Amino acid sequence: MINIVVIGAGNVGIHLCKAIIKAKGLNLKQWYNRSKIQKIDSLEDIQFTNDITNLDNADIYIICVSDSAIENLSNDLQFKNRLVVHTSGSVPMRNLNKKNRRGVFYPLQSFSKEIEINFINVPICIEANDKKDRQKLEMVATAIGSPKYFIQSDQRKILHLAAVFVNNFTNQLYRISHELTDNKNINFDILKPLIAETSKKVQQQSPYKSQTGPAKRGDKKTIKQHYELLEDYPTYKKIYELLTHSIQKTHG
Repeated sequence: MINIVVIGAGNVGIHLCKAIIKAKGLNLKQWYNRSKIQKIDSLEDIQFTNDITNLDNADIYIICVSDSAIENLSNDLQFKNRLVVHTSGSVPMRNLNKKNRRGVFYPLQSFSKEIEINFINVPICIEANDKKDRQKLEMVATAIGSPKYFIQSDQRKILHLAAVFVNNFTNQLYRISHELTDNKNINFDILKPLIAETSKKVQQQSPYKSQTGPAKRGDKKTIKQHYELLEDYPTYKKIYELLTHSIQKTHG
């Protein structure tokens, strides 16, 4: 049985707690957050503390807080020589205080509190200096059903950057499209099959081969028409221009 203390109650912390309590071979021994946690039915029986000096002894301490808070929080831990990991995509492992054994347990997925998630669809990027610690983190990933990858800090930074492009930036483009259609009383749902098909294609072939549209075709007339339609949306027009030029440079 691997005893785990989760530190932090943001989106990642909540979903990770839910996954741990369902997993065989894992025991969520304690959950820390600096303020009280709003009641969550499936997690109401977990031992909770808001006292960082009163953490239980455990095999792994998983820090699930904002990137800017990781280093200071690891400094505040009152014990030494225990396995402490963070879940950030962009923070180097070395930012954790070296008084403890350090590692990374980075779930590469987008988390929202309201939407349940199956960790089968959450790749875990693992990093640790000690072989036994890597094996222990691998066991946790396996127990919650996640595919696992051993990724170094310099690789993880690029992976996180790539994730921002495919997830955060893509979602902003969805939001822009939603605004444009909504302003003309068009149901955004009409676009959802296109979104699904685009996502499906990239699972089957490279993004390079999947590219379509007026920029790739060199359809200047359509591009000019789109620019005109975006005259009242100068920021969106700049985004359209930038992406059009990027596609043309790639496929020109």
